[in-house]
Amino acid sequence: MTTSANTPPSTSTGGPSPRGERRSLIHLPIIHTQADMGALRGAIKEMTIRKLGRAGWERNVHVIDEIWTRIEEAIDSWALPWERVRLYQDGLPVCGREMEILTDLAKAGSRNHRLLLRLRERGAILMGTESADLLVREYKLVKELVGEEGSAKSARLEARYQTQSRALLKQRDQAIAERINTTLRRGETGLLFLGMLHSLEGWLDPDIHLTHPLFPPAAAHHPPP
Repeated sequence: MTTSANTPPSTSTGGPSPRGERRSLIHLPIIHTQADMGALRGAIKEMTIRKLGRAGWERNVHVIDEIWTRIEEAIDSWALPWERVRLYQDGLPVCGREMEILTDLAKAGSRNHRLLLRLRERGAILMGTESADLLVREYKLVKELVGEEGSAKSARLEARYQTQSRALLKQRDQAIAERINTTLRRGETGLLFLGMLHSLEGWLDPDIHLTHPLFPPAAAHHPPP
């Protein structure tokens, strides 16, 4: 289901949640910026420039910046009951240090994480979202690929990365869906900031009403478990 960017999907507002009230999940497909890449940001920038040229890299930065402007403007126009909103974030592990990670990335210039901080100030609840183990495995794959970029092993590593990354993506999506299934309560709304290649279809509980108010999902659905 896709709705107008200026109108949030139907959610419950005000007062206690009656028993049986549905759970709502709003998926906001995102593209990571350089500031989201942590220690790999410089290496990934250099690799992207080598592949696309500086002009191509600058175009990418501009397009991503426009996407974040659209996301911010849409969310700012929504009158959600923020104290009953949970924030689920791509790449944020369940670890007990969620706020520290969020604050560090916001300070580094991440528009994604600055937006999450603003939503927390309105009363929204930040949720650790991903399996830390799966994120570490993904990080090691990317680090190895970036470290060998341009070498004789680069093409072989990239092919292996694509295969392993697809398998990891599916595992991450299943873990994210399970996290939402077990923490999003009836009468609450989840805002899911999740990369455009992800898909939770087939993993979410059937009573969770999933909407895509800004962009239709780009990823192919995973087969049901």
